[in-house]
Amino acid sequence: MQPRANDPASTLAVILHADVAGSTALVQRDERLAHRRITETLGRLAEHVAAYGGIAHEVRGDALVAEFSRASDAVCAALAFQHASAEFNRTLDGDIRPEVRVGIALGEVVIADRTVTGSGVVLAQRIEQLCAPGGVNVTGAIHEALPRRLPLAYERLGEPTLKGFDDPVPVYAVGTRDGDAIPGPAERPASRHGRRLPLPSIVAGVIVVAAAGIAALWFLPDRDPATTVDAQSIDAPDERPSIAVLPFDNLGGDPEQEYFADGITEDLTTDLSRISGLFVVARNSSFAFKGQSVDVRTVADALGVRYVLEGSVRRVGDQVRINAQLIDATSGGHVWADRFDGGMSDVFRLQDDVNKRIVEALSVNLTSAERERLESVETTNPQAYDTLLRGLQHYQRFTPEDIREARALFTKAAELDPDYARAYANVALTYASDININLVRDREYAIAEGLKYAEKAFELDPSLPQVYSTRSLLYLAQRSHDAAVEAARRTVEVHPNYGDGYAILAFVQSFAGDLDDALRAIRRAKEIDPQYSYILLSVEGRILFLMNRYDEAKAVLEESVSRNPAFPLGQLSLAAVYAALGQQDDAEWAVQEALLVDPNITLEAVRRESNYRRPEDLEHYLGALRAAGLPE
Repeated sequence: MQPRANDPASTLAVILHADVAGSTALVQRDERLAHRRITETLGRLAEHVAAYGGIAHEVRGDALVAEFSRASDAVCAALAFQHASAEFNRTLDGDIRPEVRVGIALGEVVIADRTVTGSGVVLAQRIEQLCAPGGVNVTGAIHEALPRRLPLAYERLGEPTLKGFDDPVPVYAVGTRDGDAIPGPAERPASRHGRRLPLPSIVAGVIVVAAAGIAALWFLPDRDPATTVDAQSIDAPDERPSIAVLPFDNLGGDPEQEYFADGITEDLTTDLSRISGLFVVARNSSFAFKGQSVDVRTVADALGVRYVLEGSVRRVGDQVRINAQLIDATSGGHVWADRFDGGMSDVFRLQDDVNKRIVEALSVNLTSAERERLESVETTNPQAYDTLLRGLQHYQRFTPEDIREARALFTKAAELDPDYARAYANVALTYASDININLVRDREYAIAEGLKYAEKAFELDPSLPQVYSTRSLLYLAQRSHDAAVEAARRTVEVHPNYGDGYAILAFVQSFAGDLDDALRAIRRAKEIDPQYSYILLSVEGRILFLMNRYDEAKAVLEESVSRNPAFPLGQLSLAAVYAALGQQDDAEWAVQEALLVDPNITLEAVRRESNYRRPEDLEHYLGALRAAGLPE
């Protein structure tokens, strides 16, 4: 579905789409070496994108999608990379030398954190597929936008009719003129406080405007994996063996199977995290390293764990192979490495076998309930499980279109297996998400539908933490604070190592007025998820503001805003803190930053959409925003 031109979540952007030519053939020659070199190649491309002011939003198997605000930056980044990549490939041994094709287009897109979708992405992909390996193709619109002073050479490739587009599209191959150097990255002036983004990047943040709540936005990591975490989250909270499950590689040769490898990784993480004798880093933090070639010891140090599980998934037809290895990061040596084979009907047994090997190797004692849970099968219908994993891929992108597609897939999974508790729980979660990012006109209907599906999931499996966390968000939307807090508490009772559960608990407690408990909960969430997102920092900063701990709130919120200046709730909380500290210029600046993203924010809108139980908390917040200059 192409985004409508008047869709407030859409923006016009320059999109670069790149993929590795002939990746399937490379994988068939030597799958491990090919995967490593493909990953390294895309990593170098991402570095060139960043150097030229672009944003590499996501790696999709053997492809990369990036966004630029200027056509010249996108083209020069692509050409500089292709030149450097050709030089690098000449130094490689053997015939596994990944060559990249690049397409660049101007079009409407929807951007949410590191995911970008829409007709602009599709158009860039279509013209990239017409590109020669090592080349760069652009649309006619990009060709027209490029300054003629640039030393570029063009070859018109005609006006093909592309799948999904009604009108022919002019396409050009772009290169450099003989003897001319590729222009380097342009210098960009810094803005006040270093916070202001180019306007297209600011507009891109509109998708995360959650006027009344957060929903599942903290599921999306945004921290640079190369940075270290603060002192309170470096170490595991106790002496239990600590482990991180890195995203498993997709070795099936089909980039469309990426969702399956990600789903297996997420399920292994979830199963291990429910074992009381282990400390398991949250999925969010581990997935911050997806698509990167990093040293295991570096990962372990960044995540504060001793052990790292890494591996790959290969799915061909109905057959599944999981290769896994457990590494002790203190020495870099393997604790064990093994291969697990079976059919789709055996997929839960394969995951169970991996988990048992870890438990045995680390001498973890299981309770009878944990042993029973590990051996349980959530569905006997392989198609239902596959459909649910496809839905999760869409849900993680967190755009309005993807949430709707995820709901359809979760509903289909429940239809394929009417006893599939997790499918019903995920349907309920999509309704909670709709409510919290204002995608529905009838809130009461959405709340009722969400609670209906959550109740069905609860009847089938009362041990699912998602059931309670979803109920908590829906109860908060009803302003039923006691019920929301109780449901959130139940989330962490049934799953004490669930980072998102503690984040939701902190979120609802902050609105219920339980500020001391909320602060403890959000800091526990940060311990479990050391690559925590700007959302968690925004929640923590607002809690500290409500507690009158303004200096602490300022430090936390400035970090949150530095990571995502296009999140208006973070800007508003920071404006309130600045006003409370008497930093009037900074307070007014933060308000203007928020209004750049959402011009409709007013004091009345904040009051109307607020979920605060205690009037004094609401008036504290509104008074500070009024002093900061937010219009009535």
